[in-house]
Amino acid sequence: MLRLTWVQPEDLIGHELRQLALEGYDVSSARTRWLAAGGHPAPERAGASAELTDPALRGLALRLLDELASAQHGTPRVPVRDTAAPAPLPDPAHLHRLHAAWLGRAVGCLLGKPVEKLPLEGIRRLAQAAGNWPLNTWFTERGVPADVLRSYPWNRRSAPTSLAENIDGMPEDDDLNYPLLGLLLLQRHGKAFTTTDVAKLWLDELPAGRTFTAERVAYRNLLDGIEPPHTARHRNPFREWIGALIRADIHGWTNPGNPHAAAAQARRDAELSHTGNGVHGAEFIAAVIAEAATGADVHRAIEAGLGVVPQDTQLHHAITHARRLAAATADFDTVVDELHRTHAGHHWVHVIPNTAAITAALTHADGDFTHSVTRAVSAGWDTDSNGATAGSVAGLIAGHADRLPARWTDPLRNHLSTTVAGFDGIGFDTLAQLTDREARRP
Repeated sequence: MLRLTWVQPEDLIGHELRQLALEGYDVSSARTRWLAAGGHPAPERAGASAELTDPALRGLALRLLDELASAQHGTPRVPVRDTAAPAPLPDPAHLHRLHAAWLGRAVGCLLGKPVEKLPLEGIRRLAQAAGNWPLNTWFTERGVPADVLRSYPWNRRSAPTSLAENIDGMPEDDDLNYPLLGLLLLQRHGKAFTTTDVAKLWLDELPAGRTFTAERVAYRNLLDGIEPPHTARHRNPFREWIGALIRADIHGWTNPGNPHAAAAQARRDAELSHTGNGVHGAEFIAAVIAEAATGADVHRAIEAGLGVVPQDTQLHHAITHARRLAAATADFDTVVDELHRTHAGHHWVHVIPNTAAITAALTHADGDFTHSVTRAVSAGWDTDSNGATAGSVAGLIAGHADRLPARWTDPLRNHLSTTVAGFDGIGFDTLAQLTDREARRP
């Protein structure tokens, strides 16, 4: 039985009810109708419920999705070509920073892959059982009791390639595929690309099976003839999840010293699949990275990121809270526990808790590479995405690939696997050169 994840109407409706409640809408009537008819809340961690749904119940889910959409106020903003003051050309050291950033993104992603989807307690139990807590190196199965492994199994797809005993190069992951697609986007259209250019690139180069959550829904909407930016909202309850944020690095990497230009690019990319806080998360990370790419310390970079996020948004409040909490609390586990209490109502892939986790990890690590990636992953939620973003920022701050500990970078073997055409097997040094070239284009 094929149960395609992230698109079944009977699963989307539960996520939509949750998302609208987070946005402040009263969904009690729709929720009552759905549950009274035999509907279920959305799966907590899986992408699809396990059982087939009665056709009548699926029809109700579709009707409710459309009713809830029509009840919302406002319409998506039409993408425009943003203009920003040009920044000076990158200095010669930018190539070395980019090399460290690509490596850092891969390291953080790979560290988080085996524990993706696990609850916080499971991540801690697995690492503690291996004598690796506070987290300081790759996860391993060696020494972990069988009962712990039964209670908290590794991510099924990632474990064969992402534990200490089997890492051999960087395996494929969407957290690396999207920067590659972003690089292709800039090579083909330059920094003045439109959201429609992003859509065409996805249809040309991104297999649908390599998309998830908001990106998969937006992809489906494109195939149904829906134009951007409506692709981001139509039956898309994942529009404020983390997907746009993980696409933002390339926009920061190619705009060093110009956080507003980086944020503008990230917004045009994000609006294909996201709205609201989902877009702001991409803008925030792009601006953080653009500032870090100048050699700025991590705290100044986060300040620059905050400068592009509207102050009255949930995301701005979450970032500010996480930053203050991490700066005032010595024990990082205490920070994480408080963040999980604060954001208990959000799905584990939502942009709010994950951006808070990234911010807290970077703040607490104070620029140290190992502490940045290990804290981001040990905070839980979307572990591989958070580790990837923290690693990218920390790599820029380190400034050179040689300043990253060899125990992290050697297992990558300067080799990235991907299904993005033309990039499979590429080295991170080559990726840095290609990215530096786009950073220097007008």
